[in-house]
Amino acid sequence: MTAIRIRRIPDQDAPIPARHPDELLSVLYAHRGLSDPAEAAPGLGTLAPVTALYGMEAAVNRLVAAIRSEQSILVVGDYDADGATGSALAVRGLRDLGARRVSFLVPSRFSNGYGLSPAVVEAACGQGADVILTVDNGISSHAAMARARELGLSVVVTDHHLPGDALPEADAIVNPNQPGCGFPSKHLAGVGVVFYLLAALRGRLRESGWFGADRPEPNLAERLDLVALGTVADVVSLDRNNRILVEQGLRRVRAGRACAGVLALLQVAGRDPARATAADFGFFVAPRLNAAGRLTEMSLGVECLLTDDPDRALAMAQQLDALNRERRAIEGAMKEAAEAVLDALILDGDSLPPGLCLFGEDWHQGVSGIVAARLRERYHRPTIAFADAGDGRLRGSGRSIEGLHLRDAIDWVDRRHPELIEYFGGHAMAAGLTLRPGCLEPFRDAFVEAVRVQLGDIPPTPEIRSDGALPAELLTLETAEALRFAGPWGKDFPEPRFDDVFEVVEARLVGDDRRHLKLRVAPPGGAVIEAIGFGLGERIEAARGAVRLVYRLDVNSYRGRQSLQLLVDHLADPVEM
Repeated sequence: MTAIRIRRIPDQDAPIPARHPDELLSVLYAHRGLSDPAEAAPGLGTLAPVTALYGMEAAVNRLVAAIRSEQSILVVGDYDADGATGSALAVRGLRDLGARRVSFLVPSRFSNGYGLSPAVVEAACGQGADVILTVDNGISSHAAMARARELGLSVVVTDHHLPGDALPEADAIVNPNQPGCGFPSKHLAGVGVVFYLLAALRGRLRESGWFGADRPEPNLAERLDLVALGTVADVVSLDRNNRILVEQGLRRVRAGRACAGVLALLQVAGRDPARATAADFGFFVAPRLNAAGRLTEMSLGVECLLTDDPDRALAMAQQLDALNRERRAIEGAMKEAAEAVLDALILDGDSLPPGLCLFGEDWHQGVSGIVAARLRERYHRPTIAFADAGDGRLRGSGRSIEGLHLRDAIDWVDRRHPELIEYFGGHAMAAGLTLRPGCLEPFRDAFVEAVRVQLGDIPPTPEIRSDGALPAELLTLETAEALRFAGPWGKDFPEPRFDDVFEVVEARLVGDDRRHLKLRVAPPGGAVIEAIGFGLGERIEAARGAVRLVYRLDVNSYRGRQSLQLLVDHLADPVEM
């Protein structure tokens, strides 16, 4: 297990200077750069303006023409949760705006690969589409655009991924990360870009007198449950703009105004919509939605989010839940195999290369990204897990660590060894690629060198951030409730963590696989508190006497009774700082 350094923000030994949950929140927001607590979740009226998105006018012009002339619009989304929510939002939103011929297509991870391809364009033409609207993809689809022009199809791209050296020749491109775009929030998820497009469309249609008694103007804010889910699921930075979208969506979920599919997914996950948080979306709903794209086809997930029939939504959510259980079983087997490969790589007991590339002949393409993430967490190395993509090609999914831009590292390899990679794309923290036949070993060597260029031979010691020691009088259910709804918490606006020394009263292993650590602990001079560390079962021998815990406050609900619980993220010796 990689050593972890606990870093307090700010670096101080004294407990947090707060005696009441409201005072605590002010301190925690200040730790995250907000001097005014009201800025934690501002209203919809303060969103960045639609007009700031470059390419929006051209996209609106083409789609307004399609809506007015009743042309067929085909939404082509990605096969992850961002793509699924974005596709459902696009279909629902266009229909809300009066489009009469709207359908969707999600490329197969296994037969089509990622994004808009010439084959997908040909399928769209075969379905009678006049306009293709991409969601969460398209910024790198040069060959597909050329094929669309040959077939006489228009393509409007909505995406948020980083572009390459040249943009595809689409009819319009809306992407906050394209050159020349001055949109202030570069972290919009794919579903967020779609929401902005729909808002711009509504504005143009309103100006032209499109809406009336027979065609009421829709309230697009009622679709923010989908925006919130996709934004959280894609783990984009929760900057000010994204916090607005997520918080406003969660408020609608808690008020019972979410679509039937979102409510059904919360139900099968055992989460209460009235108490829904970003964590519920990220850890419980998103994995079930993603399971469809990982193991079969994401069409099931999109249909679940499109139906207004609660019974049908629940039936599909149950299918997604079953797929997620299957995904977890596959992931477990792959993770064991990957760790066995890592054991073989260890040279003198504990040294590993600065970057990891692993391949299993029987690994599943749809789960390789999750395995890469688990190994990245365990060994603190940027990791790419490859699975067989057929015809000798390998498809990899990678996850990075802080300080290493994964897409740039892969681009570094591609520029020096253009014969290795067939396709790649992604972000700083996650990326995907396809290797040509016989290229795994030379790619592995080149990738390790690319990591060395950015990080050196040994990656920096991982850190776990703590807001400090929580005063004993704030270790209460009231504080846990206040923190639960004070977010939304997420990437770059992290959920509050605290650290302190506790006396272990009891420690035992729980869970079907006995991987989780159940504790009863006591703070200095305080009462015993229940705590659980998911995935920390291997630390049970260290859970004796005085230990330092890095933890979050949680509300444990059991048989209608609520109590305080600590969620333990790290268990260390008392002196480890």
